[in-house]
Amino acid sequence: MSGTRGFFGRSRQPRDPRLPPGQYDAGNQWPVLTAEATPTLDTAAWTFTVEGAVERTARWTWDEIHALPPSSYDGDIHCVTTWSKLGVSFGGVSVDTLLEAAGPLPSATHAMAVSHTGYTTNLPLDDLTGGKAWVVWDYEGAPLPREHGGPARLLVPHLYFWKSAKWVAGLQLMDHDEPGFWEVNGYHDRGDPWLEQRYQGD
Repeated sequence: MSGTRGFFGRSRQPRDPRLPPGQYDAGNQWPVLTAEATPTLDTAAWTFTVEGAVERTARWTWDEIHALPPSSYDGDIHCVTTWSKLGVSFGGVSVDTLLEAAGPLPSATHAMAVSHTGYTTNLPLDDLTGGKAWVVWDYEGAPLPREHGGPARLLVPHLYFWKSAKWVAGLQLMDHDEPGFWEVNGYHDRGDPWLEQRYQGD
């Protein structure tokens, strides 16, 4: 029968507008990807510190950070390895609240997120302020799983997920930019998924 080639091909579903270019919806899956061994951290000894280019170093224990005004994020997350999870929910505290306690100096332009494992990733301060970033310890109403950064991780959902440092220990504010772990190894300095900033030069 002429003129029908391809007629019975796979139907094209409309692309979800929440997916950045090159990403796919991971559905119920949350892939576990890490550059280091998964630690077991005791919340009795856990701390989070904001230091560097600040008026005063601010440090919280597990109980102290939980006493701060709570904040949550409901939305999407995107990994540089091309998976996205849509419509997820995290609970914790806004980074704005933590920075307010430390008082960033006018010279502060960037921050290095540091994990209890030694992992680092750099971010412009503008990407951590204005309600764009959190330290989170709850996922979907339950404690954040250890393999996904529990007891607490940084959450910067508008950037690729390597910027949301697992097992986060603090922020070092700086008057300049310098690369973290993956940035030294060729990943993009900022990592905007909508611009597909995956690797240096993108």
